[in-house]
Amino acid sequence: MPSFKKIKERAAKRKGGEAVLDRLLGSKPDNAALAKVPDDRILSTMAERIFSAGFVWRVIQQKWPGFEEAFLGFEPRTLLFQPEDFWHELSSDKRIVRNGQKIMSVRENAAFVDRVSKEHGSFGKFLAAWPADDQIGLTAYLGKHGSRLGGATGQYLLRWLGWDTYIVSRDMAAALRDAGLDIAEAPTSKKDLKKVQDQINAWVKETGLPRMHISRILSMSIGENNPPEVLQAYMGE
Repeated sequence: MPSFKKIKERAAKRKGGEAVLDRLLGSKPDNAALAKVPDDRILSTMAERIFSAGFVWRVIQQKWPGFEEAFLGFEPRTLLFQPEDFWHELSSDKRIVRNGQKIMSVRENAAFVDRVSKEHGSFGKFLAAWPADDQIGLTAYLGKHGSRLGGATGQYLLRWLGWDTYIVSRDMAAALRDAGLDIAEAPTSKKDLKKVQDQINAWVKETGLPRMHISRILSMSIGENNPPEVLQAYMGE
């Protein structure tokens, strides 16, 4: 595999220089800081990423204050005490996007967050303690034990929470293939995901960069060359 320096140089050239690229990378994640994130903010972010999946993100963001009200601030234990009528009435609540399966995922994930919190002190402490070099293990755990948290949704959840996450997007995978990594165009198999993780971890050791930055650099080094303002809007920054 080539030195990551060449890939970063290509990304910088496409975006108008190193200064622009560095601005697009965002601040460095701090996994340890997640230990202080309360469970209600974890559940809120879970719900936001689930409702955003397959939907226009901007619409969900604009409606989010209504979601917070409708779901009682996303306090897991408060939600778990609500009767069936509460959940049934949400299906006609205009403050939120009325998707029955996604609404029920909030109740299921409230139980998930509460269960993990009781075992580890908080869900944030659980995330903070997970080894940074084992993202596929963490996303597999979220997909198995959470509701609608598999695949890309789990990756975006971790990114939005501030865990040092790489996103296996189409462009990111294309950049890895261009660099010589033998993976599918859309790597979803355990074998391919392991190859992706191993290569990202190798570049972390080579460069000292966080995984999130490596992921973004890869994505910006190939494919459609979106202007910086479009990328910042997409990344929610």
